[in-house]
Amino acid sequence: MLRSMPPVPAWSSALIAALVGFGGTIALVVQAMRNLGATAAQTGSAVTALCLGIALAGAALSWRLRMPVVLAWSTPGAALLAATASGLSWPVAIGIFLSAASMMILLGVVPLLGRLAERIPSPISSAMLAGVLLPFCLKLFALGAADPLLVALLVAVFVAARARLPLYALLLALAVGMALTLLRGDVGALAPGATFGALAPVTPAFDVRAILSVGVPLFLVTLVSQNLPGLVVLRSAGYEPQSRPLIVGSGMAWLAAAPFGGHGLNLAAITAAICTAKEAHPDHARRWTVGMLYAGFYLLLAIFSPLLVRVFLALPPTVIAALAGVALIPALLGAMEAMFTAKADRDPAILTFLATGSGLTLFGLGSAFWGLVVGFLALAAGRWLAARR
Repeated sequence: MLRSMPPVPAWSSALIAALVGFGGTIALVVQAMRNLGATAAQTGSAVTALCLGIALAGAALSWRLRMPVVLAWSTPGAALLAATASGLSWPVAIGIFLSAASMMILLGVVPLLGRLAERIPSPISSAMLAGVLLPFCLKLFALGAADPLLVALLVAVFVAARARLPLYALLLALAVGMALTLLRGDVGALAPGATFGALAPVTPAFDVRAILSVGVPLFLVTLVSQNLPGLVVLRSAGYEPQSRPLIVGSGMAWLAAAPFGGHGLNLAAITAAICTAKEAHPDHARRWTVGMLYAGFYLLLAIFSPLLVRVFLALPPTVIAALAGVALIPALLGAMEAMFTAKADRDPAILTFLATGSGLTLFGLGSAFWGLVVGFLALAAGRWLAARR
């Protein structure tokens, strides 16, 4: 029996991955839900549903496929919602989540759509993501005028940790930000609500303009920045995953979580790298158990999600915004690197980036949508002109 138990590195790797995935970006998720007008109870329901989806679907896929399938919530998706979805009602947001999840499932079910998705130019999708993330990172430094000590500490800890302990950089920045806020006595009273996991379903409202403006970019950013890299991580670890069961499985989990506020569920990339490395389990054939342990830790997080959400809601908005800005710096760096990889596509990429980052809203459609439109039109025009030379 003892020989069948996962080794200590498997437990520690799964725990670290869960803490990094949850703690590093929970402030951003809370900010996104607040931007959508969700109450404290609805935000707690959303995080509970996301954690349950990560736990249950991840465990099922790991068991079925015998590989460490690590799921996560869509961090870029949360950034997109926080940046572009203000003014929407919560039922409309639920409709967006359901629509984006359905698009992901359809992509996994129809092979032709999957092949087309793999041909989406990475510079365009990465530029859209970079344009979404940029305002959050700029906001971090803009807050320096109101709270220079907080911003200076967060940036200093982030830089030092990225140099020496890169895996823990976001967790350490979160801990420092929380500690400073507590020392100042700036934490407000906890909002009334549940302590343990609670789910609050909401009847969706489907708004076509909102789905085009936010739902389609949410689907694309989740696919390109999370699901496709997640497949690459598994392949790099020596596994041969078929994309269909993973895309459909994670999409079904997203669809199940959406009525309760789950904004996006997908394959993980960074946390998956922790759980799929040989340091996590020496036996490649038994490394799938790390995925099961990771799922178990998320099940524990689901139990206490409402309490954790209420703690973050008690923080001043400036602290939440600063923590979100720090958390998104690595994602912004990765997106900007990817948007300039193909020299021929740099002009369309920079136009996509600028259009998305501008905050343009036209005909009720947000800047992420128009960024994609500008980028794809510029890309098509450039290739057409090049072909006529």
